[in-house]
This record gives sequence, C-alpha cells and structure tokens, in this order.
Amino acid sequence: MTSVREQLRSNAVALTSLVIALLSLGYNTWRNERTEHNRNMRAAAFELLTKLAEFERVVFLAHYDRDQANGNPRTGWTYVIVMNDLAQVMPDAVQARAGILRETWRSNWEGLGREDEVAVDRIDGDITKLRLATLDTLHTLH
Repeated sequence: MTSVREQLRSNAVALTSLVIALLSLGYNTWRNERTEHNRNMRAAAFELLTKLAEFERVVFLAHYDRDQANGNPRTGWTYVIVMNDLAQVMPDAVQARAGILRETWRSNWEGLGREDEVAVDRIDGDITKLRLATLDTLHTLH
C-alpha cells in the first residue's frame, strides 16, 4: 500500500492544477461581481447627472423665466424622486446629498420666482453638491 506522501508526490501536478483552478475561479467570480457593481454605479451616475441637468433647467425656468408650464414644481418633484431612487445604488455620500437636495427642494420650491434669490441659491447649491459627489464617485471607479 502506498503512503499518503507517495500519493501526494505522484499526484502533485493534478493537485496543483486543482488549487490553481479553484483560485482562478474564485478570483474570476470576484472580478465579475466587482465589474458589475462598477457598471451599475457608472450607469446610475450618468443617469443621475442627466437628471440633475434637467432638474436644474426646471428650477431656472421656474425662477428666472417664471415659466409655469416648463418650470412646474410637480415636474421638479418627479426629478427629485427619480434622483433619490438612482442614488440608492451609489455610495453613502451621494445618497446623503440626494436626500439633502430632496429636503432643500421640499423647503424652497415655493420660493422660486420671487424677487429674492434665496430659494434658487439653496436649490442650485445642493444640485452642485450632488453633482460633485456623483463626479467624485465616477473618479473612484476602477
């Protein structure tokens, strides 16, 4: 009867191949998951940036042009809701900024179109902060 040591020696190539195959499978699975995660965040970030630009347009139309049709607050709410949903797949910093923008919109949308610029400055400031947080996230993806 052959000893364990002899069996290991005679099957060393097969055992080494098995270990390498298992390690490769594990790494490949991890890499695919990471790539998919980055792809989802990248897609959400680009969509979020697009929605931010469209939302900012609504804000400016409501405030500066006093355009009731294209600067409608209900349209603004739609963008705010979608941006919050998109932020859910983003890092915590982006989620927090989206939540802050939602609260700023909630507190200030009625002030758009008035002579003072307090409401539009607050909303636009938080749009910019969310945009920067989203761009920072894109820069960190590998």
